[in-house]
Amino acid sequence: MSIPADSLSDPAVRAFVTALNANDQQAFRAALAPGATMSDDDTDRALGEWADREIFSSNGHMDVESESDGGRSLIAVYRNDTWGAMRTRWVFTVGDGKVDRFETGQA
Repeated sequence: MSIPADSLSDPAVRAFVTALNANDQQAFRAALAPGATMSDDDTDRALGEWADREIFSSNGHMDVESESDGGRSLIAVYRNDTWGAMRTRWVFTVGDGKVDRFETGQA
């Protein structure tokens, strides 16, 4: 059973997941702090290029299974047209109401 995006505990993470699932690039960028960074499978990536490839051009979608650390750590089934569905972990660093960094990878 998944947790609806609008029920996630942390407002910044909620905005991130909601924008991702809506394929809303403007809202996604608004959820990120200036200079935000990310890693995928423990390798830092260029966030803009990664988001274009893994989310927006491939219809990315996240079904959150559980949250911990005040809503800043998620386990989710992530799917897109490139890779299909896989169980993933997401860890967020938040400052001033925006996502400063997120780390994702297979769970």
